[in-house]
Amino acid sequence: MTELTVRRLLIDLETPLPLHWHGGDAFRTAFSNALSMSFPAGEQFFIDAVRDGVRALPADQRERLAAEVQGFIGQEATHRRVHSMFNAQLERQGLVNAWQERIERRRQKLVGLDPRHAVGATAATEHLTAILANWMLRHPQWFDGTEARLATMWNWHASEESEHRSTAFDVYTALGGNHRWRVRWMRIVTVFFVADVMRQTIDNLRRSGAFWHWRTWRSAWAFLFGRAGLVRCTFSVWRDYFSSSFHPSQHDGSQGRQWLAEHAGAYTPVG
Repeated sequence: MTELTVRRLLIDLETPLPLHWHGGDAFRTAFSNALSMSFPAGEQFFIDAVRDGVRALPADQRERLAAEVQGFIGQEATHRRVHSMFNAQLERQGLVNAWQERIERRRQKLVGLDPRHAVGATAATEHLTAILANWMLRHPQWFDGTEARLATMWNWHASEESEHRSTAFDVYTALGGNHRWRVRWMRIVTVFFVADVMRQTIDNLRRSGAFWHWRTWRSAWAFLFGRAGLVRCTFSVWRDYFSSSFHPSQHDGSQGRQWLAEHAGAYTPVG
């Protein structure tokens, strides 16, 4: 069982954001904005899925996972609140969040089904966010030129994603979820996630006026496929999920623990 601390972030999210707040880079800004747009609806889906999954467990299993699940829900609820504030700034810039509507439509399709489906989808998504988080923490240059308050927000979120990367997986396993459906949900979630983040990123670029600039796509190529690019550095880690012996704890979470230890002044524990 993982002990999860809920932390209240101590940063200013009222001061308006620069249009290209991510170090002046239009692509990095649009991509990060797209991720943020998915979080309020996505985090609520994860909370509901894990909570419903735990309720379906026998009493002894519920008791074993209770503290970890409570911490998971608290962390995700805090992420939802912080990114709702961040997204309000994006809305004032004229960006339109289309991703959250797609998340809600897909959530409705799972209502009334075996809770293992929603928990399996959550576990798969948590793996994607954890490997993205660990990549971000291993490459601090990703935030070069970014305001300290915003770099802090993203690194705090990344560290907690790494910290609770096993929770949904453990609930899925406790529910008797099998390997075949775990892998199937990873394939489904990966296709939707990649398509959705690129659709929202492209729309953000169009609305910010940066879509037709050559430097935007040069940055995109370096970010995705460069020597330290996201796809190049995370593909094998993503593929690990398909092994029948896989568990998220097999992946290194030390970068997140180190960031939280070194930046304790950026947050205060809750409860």
